[in-house]
Amino acid sequence: MALDRDELGRRIYQASHIRGSFRLRSGMESTEYFDKYLFEADPALLSEICVHLERLLPDDVDALAGLELGGVSIAAVLSQATSVKLLQIRKEPKSYGTRKQIEGGPVAGKRVVIVEDIVTSGGQIVESATLLRRHGAEIPAVISVVDREAGADESLVAIGLAYNPLFTIRELERFASATSD
Repeated sequence: MALDRDELGRRIYQASHIRGSFRLRSGMESTEYFDKYLFEADPALLSEICVHLERLLPDDVDALAGLELGGVSIAAVLSQATSVKLLQIRKEPKSYGTRKQIEGGPVAGKRVVIVEDIVTSGGQIVESATLLRRHGAEIPAVISVVDREAGADESLVAIGLAYNPLFTIRELERFASATSD
């Protein structure tokens, strides 16, 4: 039986929230960090996450597009659970072999859902959606495990993408604080 949403949120937070001294991508220093690779590395937790993500998928999806790097593992597990084809989207085309940026087959005329782990501004999703559309894909939705609530929803809606995060960072913090009360 799947975990309820609140318990899943608590477990994601417990697995991924760490304290220490960290330099963030922005260059700022922080004493807290949310390490997404910790929840992605836990097979039981990743499986539970995908049970809940499956509920966010629209009908008639032809493929799941996992974004390099963290979105690929989530999309792969979700693909196994749903039997929906897996695509892997590179940040840059390979410099050797097939030189592809979209791995897993053609996307023209396909309904492709973009899958990401944690979304901040949505910049990589915008780039990947543009790439997929340029190759003829329709994108009925974008799903993620966590939205950091840093402007991604506005960026994605601005280019016509429906965005459905499983959790917001504030929800995860609330679930964690409810446990410590």
